Amino acid sequence: MPFARPLYVMVKSVGSVCNLSCDYCYYLEKSKLYKETKNHVLSEELLEKFTEEYILSQTMPQVLFTWHGGEPLMRPISFYKKAVELQKKYGQGRTIDNCIQTNGTLLTDEWCKFFKENNFLVGVSIDGPQEFHDEYRKNKQGHPSFAKVMKGIELLKKHGVEYNAMAVVNDFNADYPLEFYRFFKEIDCRYIQFTPIVERISDRADGLSLSSPVQKEKAELAEFSISPEQWGNFLCTIFDEWVREDVGKFFIQIFDSTLANWVGEQPGVCSLAKNCGHAGVMEYNGDVYACDHFVFPEYKLGNLYSSTLVEMMYSDKQTKFGEAKSKTLPTQCKECEFLFACNGECPKNRFAFTADGEPGLNYLCKGYFKFFKHVAPYMDFMKKELMNQRPPSNVMEWIKETGIR
Repeated sequence: MPFARPLYVMVKSVGSVCNLSCDYCYYLEKSKLYKETKNHVLSEELLEKFTEEYILSQTMPQVLFTWHGGEPLMRPISFYKKAVELQKKYGQGRTIDNCIQTNGTLLTDEWCKFFKENNFLVGVSIDGPQEFHDEYRKNKQGHPSFAKVMKGIELLKKHGVEYNAMAVVNDFNADYPLEFYRFFKEIDCRYIQFTPIVERISDRADGLSLSSPVQKEKAELAEFSISPEQWGNFLCTIFDEWVREDVGKFFIQIFDSTLANWVGEQPGVCSLAKNCGHAGVMEYNGDVYACDHFVFPEYKLGNLYSSTLVEMMYSDKQTKFGEAKSKTLPTQCKECEFLFACNGECPKNRFAFTADGEPGLNYLCKGYFKFFKHVAPYMDFMKKELMNQRPPSNVMEWIKETGIR
């Protein structure tokens, strides 16, 4: 068994079931892969089997359980109480943490008390101010969801639950970066993840409409997808405010991960890592896939009832999947001055062509290049501070002293 890399498997406790119907959700349609089953919920039997095996599969004393959906809060609290009991039963003294990603609309005092008592980290999906959020995040009746999400965030704050925001950046809100960013500052959300939405539409024999990255034929870009130019401008505009006012106060994942790559450390997000393949996903019935964004039949690794997590996650198929990220880079990427910072970004977005017509270029390449070029002087300074065991937040004073723009 190779111990060189970590093993994470995200759990879909309710499959793709959700109380919302967000226009750009990449996971709602995964129910089409399981048409033969009506009740898409993870059984307690499978929960126990997964918990025991997942803990035993770890090579480090810390174990992280990640609950995802769909909307994982559509399972009752009793399900997660059972999960915590099983973690204690099989933990064998390990440090066990839980994080859960939710749209926030189902949060109650009871949920928040449970999360606080059991030290859950809660990720809340919110796309900025009401006008931006409600553009695409509506319930199944077409009604907006912002008010309920904000109520959920207030409950998390009330009970002192650690939370962060996962904000999707789309064709609409990308044009208002400062309004977007300042909203999170106004609600005092200290940890923010910006996720650019890029999806392609195509016809598949299995009934799925979103295009798998393995499909090489041309597919139509979904209308809500962000453009490379929008993404680059969005990041640069927010960075300019953050680097002057908010370093060490507000933590933006892509900025932190960029600095990590600048210093030569592992980034905190898989999309900017050299290789991927260490973070799989398990559906409600035990099917395990290569990645949350690769839940397509061609990326299925097996089923927990017939294979172990170690067998699947360390398989040749998954190893090749992870290594392909670096091995299939086009020449333009290999020769790029910012390869160390980008690493080709997420493979699911690598469907564009280079100037020489070579396939495999990331669709968002122009945006990322603009961002890395823009932040380079600041990253160089913060790297120097870190290497000298000084806080990178010193960059704010440096900017004032030098007048760098």
